[in-house]
Amino acid sequence: MAEVQKHEAIIDETNADDRLDKAAASIFGHLSRARLKALIEDGAVRLENKIVTSPKLKVRLGQAITLEEPEVADLALQPEHIPLEVHFEDNHLLIINKPAGLVVHPGAGNLSGTLVNALLYHCGASLPGIGGERRPGIVHRLDKDTSGLIVIAKDELSLRGLQKQFQKRTIDRHYAAIVWGLVPTADGSIDAPIGRHPKDRLKMTVRDDGREAVTNFQLVEAFGTFACQLECRLETGRTHQIRVHFDHCGYPLLGDPLYGTPKKRLTADAPKEAIKALSQLPGQALHAAELGFTHPITKERLHFEVSAPREFEALTAGLRKFKTS
Repeated sequence: MAEVQKHEAIIDETNADDRLDKAAASIFGHLSRARLKALIEDGAVRLENKIVTSPKLKVRLGQAITLEEPEVADLALQPEHIPLEVHFEDNHLLIINKPAGLVVHPGAGNLSGTLVNALLYHCGASLPGIGGERRPGIVHRLDKDTSGLIVIAKDELSLRGLQKQFQKRTIDRHYAAIVWGLVPTADGSIDAPIGRHPKDRLKMTVRDDGREAVTNFQLVEAFGTFACQLECRLETGRTHQIRVHFDHCGYPLLGDPLYGTPKKRLTADAPKEAIKALSQLPGQALHAAELGFTHPITKERLHFEVSAPREFEALTAGLRKFKTS
């Protein structure tokens, strides 16, 4: 039989006359308002020892409120012992350097071998639960073949705090990217809305009715006029944003299997080092190099940097041969 954790409190001036779900969220702050609303509707909350199932009910000063919080359920996924490169961990957060090739979240055709499977193994029973399930909180995602830093929340408070920072655009995210061609300016910004491609459901595209998407960039290194490396800074976080924006502008990412022409521009007379490095690149030349945010619990400002993987560095080394050939 599942264990129930009992929480009790008295409604004071702070919460008097509030809706029950709002008051409960204020009093039992380790759970989200949405989660408490569901628990109220399931009969897990009592006022004056009487079950109340309406989240809209107004509470009164001095009432006794009791929450019977059910044990968190294990996620219907198998924990898997997949090595993780952890750059930071405490009771609330994890910072991982995700390798290219690792899917973040399970989906159709990817129910195992994902970052979530690895996190379930790594954290085990120490995950306090989110939304009633023992699972990690995926705040943002990286594409399967994009490497680099990703932050994961272990509890509801941390998840909500990070989500608010993403919404307010106070998260610093810097990416290293290598694109075909030489961008016309040393720095710039691409402001173009992104939505689902009308014909290919695997792709995103720039479209007038899409969601706002802004990518700032700065030239890091030019490889003649053949290609260049950029530092990209995201203001928004749309699916495939950097890949879509630069493809739209005529500068698709090297190695991208979905956008642009990933390997057709390397001619037989290209430096052999560049040809070999591009052939060994697992996907698009994109790496989440820096991540900065405010810790949602301690309020400390955190900043992390991680070097690009060796395949990325080998590609830049090979492309430099164009400048001397």
